[in-house]
Amino acid sequence: TEYAEFLHCKGRKFTDFDEVRQEIEVETDRITGMNKGISSIPINLRIYSPHVLSLTLIDLPGITKVPVGDQPPDIEQQIRDMIMQFISRENCLILAVTPANTDLANSDALKLAKEVDPQGLRTIGVITKLDLMDEGTDAREILENKLLPLRRGYIGVVNRSQKDIDGKKDIKAALLAERKFFLSHPAYRHMADRMGTPYLQKVLNQQLTNHIRDTLPAFRSKLQSQLLSIEHEVEVYKNFRPEDPTRKTKALLQMVQQFSVDFEKRIEGSGDQVDTLELSGGAKINRIFHERFPFELVKMEFNEKELRREISYAIKNIHGIRQVLPCLFTPDMAFEAIVKKQIVKLKGPCLKSVDLVMQELINTVKKCTKKLATYPRLCEETERIVASYIREREEKTKDQVLLLIDIQVSYINTNHEDFIGFANAQQRSSQVNKSAVGNQVIRKGWLTINNIGIMKGGSKEYWFVLTAESLSWYKDDEVRNKE
Repeated sequence: TEYAEFLHCKGRKFTDFDEVRQEIEVETDRITGMNKGISSIPINLRIYSPHVLSLTLIDLPGITKVPVGDQPPDIEQQIRDMIMQFISRENCLILAVTPANTDLANSDALKLAKEVDPQGLRTIGVITKLDLMDEGTDAREILENKLLPLRRGYIGVVNRSQKDIDGKKDIKAALLAERKFFLSHPAYRHMADRMGTPYLQKVLNQQLTNHIRDTLPAFRSKLQSQLLSIEHEVEVYKNFRPEDPTRKTKALLQMVQQFSVDFEKRIEGSGDQVDTLELSGGAKINRIFHERFPFELVKMEFNEKELRREISYAIKNIHGIRQVLPCLFTPDMAFEAIVKKQIVKLKGPCLKSVDLVMQELINTVKKCTKKLATYPRLCEETERIVASYIREREEKTKDQVLLLIDIQVSYINTNHEDFIGFANAQQRSSQVNKSAVGNQVIRKGWLTINNIGIMKGGSKEYWFVLTAESLSWYKDDEVRNKE
């Protein structure tokens, strides 16, 4: 006895196939509404009959370009995604159905099939509506696999028209009419044995069997690998007792250890998740030290006019009521007062850099605790403990930085090679003059020297030459002539 069963109507057998058709329509309207809506939920129908082959057929909708009724605006993309969900499976054959009265090159079915099966190993072409082609035209080249060749070829079928369906034309009569059409048509007569719905059923059964046989080894090895991995997990959890406190302790320690490893990797720069959108972790801290901190130092306001005024006031204040004599060198106390004031200005950029580093460390902690999100309380406590420890170390770090600056303020090492004292300044000045002037003559002329010899009031004239490196004088005119 032929009967059918629906998955949504378990236990009920349909023996009248008119009721099957009605149930499909009712279930479609129930899921998608009454105005041409769509749904990706399939209607599962199983048919038991001695006249059909063991095949699973998935009837997919055609591509809709323009939405109608209750269809969404992105109807085309939704149907495309639904089709790709099924035809992407490697263990399925693809029936690319195309009407004969349209251009085969514009077939959406062949286009989608080629995307997931570029070699054509799983695609079978089905040409319908051969009886509706214009007079004088036929699909012979397509069916002979000459126009757009497919590895598995094309099969032509002639289905019942809507008029036949409304007139209750049964399947047997439709198959006889189809057979008669191919035998009587001059373009298809020579290939009638390879056309029609019965031949399509036979080919599908054979090719699906062969396809399953070809894909079975890979499918079997995949199942075996999955089985081995599952067996390994079973071994791990075989003796698992949820209430055992040691299991909980071990799991807790593992999660804390993983957090520690993730934090270290993010700082060291060897993490498994690399951020490609912005700097983070150790890279950002490195940038703070090598770019942000020098920038803050350069950004410090420096007014040369104000500094000169401060130097002047410092020198005058150090002398007190004493007269300030013109002097070549700045007094030590004034020098130290000015330099110390400049060194103290370093505290701001240094403390700001410490704040930036601390903030990045806390951000890194928050990113690492995301893996603990399954346990909100553990995540919150871990973040709180580590953040409080970082803030505690922040205070000690700031004290250490301030101590280093105070050390620099307490003792100014003027013997350091980088310090430009009088000796270094003189040396650098002479080097600059040498490179700029060379040993060129600066001035020459007569030089009168008084108080010569024993007699007072005596004087004598000498010819002198002043160069960039030396001063020479001569007592005769011969040298003058040579000059």
